[in-house]
Amino acid sequence: MSDTKQRLLDGAMAALREHGIAGVSARTIAAAAGVNQALVFYHYGSVDELLAAASVAAARARVDDYSDRFAAAGSMRELLDIGRVMFTDERKLGNVSVLAQLLAGAQSDPKLVEPVAAALRMWTVEIESVVRRQIAGSPLAEVADVAGLANAVSAAFIGLELLGGVDDAAARGAIAALDQLAILIDVFDDLGPIARRAVRARITRVTKSP
Repeated sequence: MSDTKQRLLDGAMAALREHGIAGVSARTIAAAAGVNQALVFYHYGSVDELLAAASVAAARARVDDYSDRFAAAGSMRELLDIGRVMFTDERKLGNVSVLAQLLAGAQSDPKLVEPVAAALRMWTVEIESVVRRQIAGSPLAEVADVAGLANAVSAAFIGLELLGGVDDAAARGAIAALDQLAILIDVFDDLGPIARRAVRARITRVTKSP
């Protein structure tokens, strides 16, 4: 990728942080990137296309920064530990406000829908890998919708990040409460074979009941 294209991607993110989705334009992006605004259209065709590319590129870079931690996470509690680090770091970097702006923009701009969704899926894939490893061999593995759980965790984290912008104590309290769910999974793992069979049978009955 050329230096100019990368500067435009970075400039788009900077403009979102400073001006919000309503204030992003070729002019504000170019000013943040330190280039002529005509280069926005030369390299990306439109402001929307540049924002789409920037949202995916920024997500890829941030996911890559955490990929080793996701790969090493061996429990839901360790996944929550990663979430706590992200909760602090992403807000400090201004990425939460950018995400909020992109989500808001995607509600009214069809060109942003798929790129923003693709950016979120990058996080969900990493979360799903941790959940799948954790419940493998557990009674939960037979009934759990792992992909659905990963989406739920991802959506919950986004909500908590946005909540943290207006009520930090409430958001941190909610993250702490999630530890209780992680403890339940740890308890399942520690059950003996007889208890595990009983739990498995009970879960099966509940999930099959009308």
